[in-house]
Amino acid sequence: MKNRLITLVTAAFCGASALLAQNPYLPLWEYIPDGEPYVFEDPDRPGEYRVYIYGSHDSLKDVYCGREQVLWSAPVDDLCSWRYDGVIFVCDRDRDGKLLSPDGTADVLYAPDVAMRMENGRKMYYLFPNVQGERGPLVAKAERPDGPFRPCNWSAENPRLVDGVLGFDPAVFVDDDGRVYGYWGFGESWAAEFDPSTMATVKPGCQAIHNLVSGQHQEGVFRFFEASSMRKIKDKYVFVYSRMMQDGEFGLPQCNYNLAWAYSDSPLGPFTYGGTLIDARARGVDDEGNVICTANPYGNTHGSLCEINGRWWVFYHRQCGTDEFSRQAMVAPVNIEVEEGPGGKVCISEAEYTSEGFRTEGLDPLQRSAAGWACYLRGPSGVRQEYPHFRHSGSYVQASRMEKNNPVVNNTAGSVVGYKYFNFNKTFGAKRLELVLGVKDLGVGGEIRVMVGGPSAKQGGKEIAKIKLEAGKSELRAQVNALGKIKGKQGLYFIFESSVKERSLCDFHYFQFIRR
Repeated sequence: MKNRLITLVTAAFCGASALLAQNPYLPLWEYIPDGEPYVFEDPDRPGEYRVYIYGSHDSLKDVYCGREQVLWSAPVDDLCSWRYDGVIFVCDRDRDGKLLSPDGTADVLYAPDVAMRMENGRKMYYLFPNVQGERGPLVAKAERPDGPFRPCNWSAENPRLVDGVLGFDPAVFVDDDGRVYGYWGFGESWAAEFDPSTMATVKPGCQAIHNLVSGQHQEGVFRFFEASSMRKIKDKYVFVYSRMMQDGEFGLPQCNYNLAWAYSDSPLGPFTYGGTLIDARARGVDDEGNVICTANPYGNTHGSLCEINGRWWVFYHRQCGTDEFSRQAMVAPVNIEVEEGPGGKVCISEAEYTSEGFRTEGLDPLQRSAAGWACYLRGPSGVRQEYPHFRHSGSYVQASRMEKNNPVVNNTAGSVVGYKYFNFNKTFGAKRLELVLGVKDLGVGGEIRVMVGGPSAKQGGKEIAKIKLEAGKSELRAQVNALGKIKGKQGLYFIFESSVKERSLCDFHYFQFIRR
């Protein structure tokens, strides 16, 4: 009954876009950063499996995260049907049931992890919320992957404190032999084998390892920042983390927006650096071949790997526009090859930052698309690569808590908004097509050029439409040229032009191609 009610509520409030699984793959009004994906058996349908996303919840709006952790899930054979499973954990009371705070507020819960282990023949699920306060590293337990989770590591001496060693951004991994390992750290990494009876303390006779992938190993290679996560792929242990990018690396300024990986034959190393899983700056090039950022150039990202029905995905998050406290869940496919045996190599492809999400066949141009699905955002003359100018450089996705869509705003002259990729086989052969744009005109005047294949002619783009902004009109229409002759997956780009500089022409809400 619980899941049926949740499904009905989700359908009522999410709208159709919740079922499309593009990037961001959750509804645009939902903000789930730090996502840890896991495939668990559906407790209500034995023998069937779902992918569950455990993450923070950016609900406080003016600071990171929230005081509750919520859960979304989808069937492994239908990654376009995401369901809100509700609040799974809040910590507002101590071991004896007394309020932890005089005003009744709960602890702020940062990036969590989850682990499942067998206990007396039953599956038990452990949640490790990142609590940065005097209580210490909470561990919560449940009999179902969707909770509810209850704290299980309260101190025997003090009912308001907990036992354990996990620190910032905790990760816990249960190996095939039942042994348990913990990982944590900020700027420097830590790891240890854990006592499975507590899931929080170092196993007797063992010691925590400092600088698992940092310290002396950090110079020029690992540069561990935060966001520990562990996965086992065949006989290899793959450590996923947020990596500090050096100034000039990849031809761009320093940032923390890179999700990296390393691998080992052992859960406690030594590790070999692997490379980048996803660069959330969306590295690209301009018309002169210079490396630029085509998405937010600053922020953080946190996520991990998950195999779903034989295909591997990297889960991460993006920052919504200029609002660093509104982060959204993203996903991309990766290819993984493992050379089994001692010393064997692991190869993982770097994922591309796109609008597709799980819809890797390409988005449907005949379906209404939210402007907030944009994955390519550039300001005039490519100044987006200069981080200090970001807030004034051009188009960005605006966070919205009340609306179902995130509009693209600050569309100044020279700004480019792009989507990768649409499947134009859907429109191939059409004799007449119309493009509809939903906007809020801001009285500046100008026009929008629409390109397919690239953001400019130098980068393989072909202009298919030109739309003039009209005062007071919220829906613009234009006939499309030659789109019926274009096949396959192609990028789609909107270029804003005006004689007025540094003023936004309009807010951009949606678009759709229509056969006539």
